Amino acid sequence: MSYVSRLDYCQVLLVTQTNYTLTYFAEHKPGYSHDAVKQYLEADTVTAGRVWESVRRQVVVSEEGYLAFDDTVLDKHSSFKIELVRRQYSGNAHAII
Repeated sequence: MSYVSRLDYCQVLLVTQTNYTLTYFAEHKPGYSHDAVKQYLEADTVTAGRVWESVRRQVVVSEEGYLAFDDTVLDKHSSFKIELVRRQYSGNAHAII
């Protein structure tokens, strides 16, 4: 069993189109187990400060703009009317919503 790194996990997130579960990761990355991914996620801490340090050079400051982060996946029947909403896999629904 291999040790899971942040790079491993982020690469899977970047290339995965519909399924972000630990089981999916383990099934598609030889040498990794569901438990190894779970242990990595439990131990790794990504603070707001670390995220900001990583992206701040890419943010264009503007009096007219806002930057919002939201990792919530909600099944909203009227979401097609919301400009920036995209379809995403929901582990709870086991489907793309």
